[in-house]
Amino acid sequence: MRENILRGLAVFALALLGGLVGAGLFTATGIGSRWADRQTEAFLLENPEMLQHMAQELQARDAQARLAAAGDEWREPFPGAVLGNPEGSRTLYEFSDYNCGYCRMSQAHVDELVASDPELRVVIKEWPIFEGSDVSARMALAAAKQGKYAAFHRALFEAEVADEAAIARAGQAAGLDMDRAREDAASQDVTMELMRNSLLAEELGFTGTPAWITGNRILNGAQGTDALAKAIADAAEPS
Repeated sequence: MRENILRGLAVFALALLGGLVGAGLFTATGIGSRWADRQTEAFLLENPEMLQHMAQELQARDAQARLAAAGDEWREPFPGAVLGNPEGSRTLYEFSDYNCGYCRMSQAHVDELVASDPELRVVIKEWPIFEGSDVSARMALAAAKQGKYAAFHRALFEAEVADEAAIARAGQAAGLDMDRAREDAASQDVTMELMRNSLLAEELGFTGTPAWITGNRILNGAQGTDALAKAIADAAEPS
């Protein structure tokens, strides 16, 4: 594995130093390849930041490929499951679970971003991966059907655990018709939304919550306000 990586980096380094033609000539022979290995290893030891830049570029290209393969249909939010400006020109997608401590912590960061950017649309993709979270995710989408998603979403994250009692308190705080909400929570469109989100998360290689998408960039885990703001700004820049 190490030898293959070094040979790949050798081509990259030689291309920088002598052009792609020169790199091809050197790697055409075993002697040139071994020379390239040694020279590249020395170069990278002297410039270790190159590895970080290369890793970031590979991750970015991988994310773009995965998002391209997933198509664009998923970018449409479940009706009402949006924070901030529903018609905003900048969009941040969050895959979230109400029993995820990092999601709970990230809610404050999302609120800061929404407060500071009137053009920001935050689309929540309910992805219940913790035990017992399916009920809360369904009730959140039911709240969206009543036009009260944001209030329910924030109220539920105020609880340490999204259990039945917390759901009831959040529903009361948001002013939900709870009988209607329970009925809507079991509806086919809510079930299909959760299934689509789960399949999409698997397709994109997510391993936990929160996970974020903005433009063609994927971020995993709690990021903080500044990192999210930068990602959103970078995605909004013309390519």
